[in-house]
Amino acid sequence: QVELVESGGGAVQAGGSLRLSCAASGDTSSIWYMAWFRQAPGKEREGVAIISVRARDRNTYYGDSVKGRFTISQDDAGNTLYLLMNSLKAEDTAMYYCAAATDVVRNVYVASLYNYWGRGAQVTVSS
Repeated sequence: QVELVESGGGAVQAGGSLRLSCAASGDTSSIWYMAWFRQAPGKEREGVAIISVRARDRNTYYGDSVKGRFTISQDDAGNTLYLLMNSLKAEDTAMYYCAAATDVVRNVYVASLYNYWGRGAQVTVSS
């Protein structure tokens, strides 16, 4: 079992920055990928940023809408996941979820392939 708890959400003006954190506990050694997804009202859950935690260089992947603005990272112990969000836009407003997959996934952007989820952190960007 893996538990994920997000923190750091809030309200910010367009152009500002926020950093989300996700504390992982439990059987963290079983994790292959950790990710940030987001879901806005009426929209599907979208893969924002993913990190392959077992790769030597910890490969990262980003959704097209956030490339160059968001950065995913993990602490050396592998227990905390971060998402640094810069140049925020109104369209970034959503509930952001931390997720973990304990197996190899074919498409890191597919939410259904992740088997552990946090409760989410709201990010609101005002224009």
